[in-house]
Amino acid sequence: MDITSTTVLCGDIIQVGGRACRVTNLRQLPHGAKQLLLDSGELLTMHLRTRFVAVRMMRRR
Repeated sequence: MDITSTTVLCGDIIQVGGRACRVTNLRQLPHGAKQLLLDSGELLTMHLRTRFVAVRMMRRR
């Protein structure tokens, strides 16, 4: 699925530079941007128009 800064969630797995990285924390920034903390410890900023392909695991109820 495609995700943007408005739809990204903690736990999403995004592909960055050919590597799969899990989003562990989010921080809201001005102008609709978000700062993502990845499981590798790296920070990634998504601007309002940034798009990534992601995997979102569905939780059983």
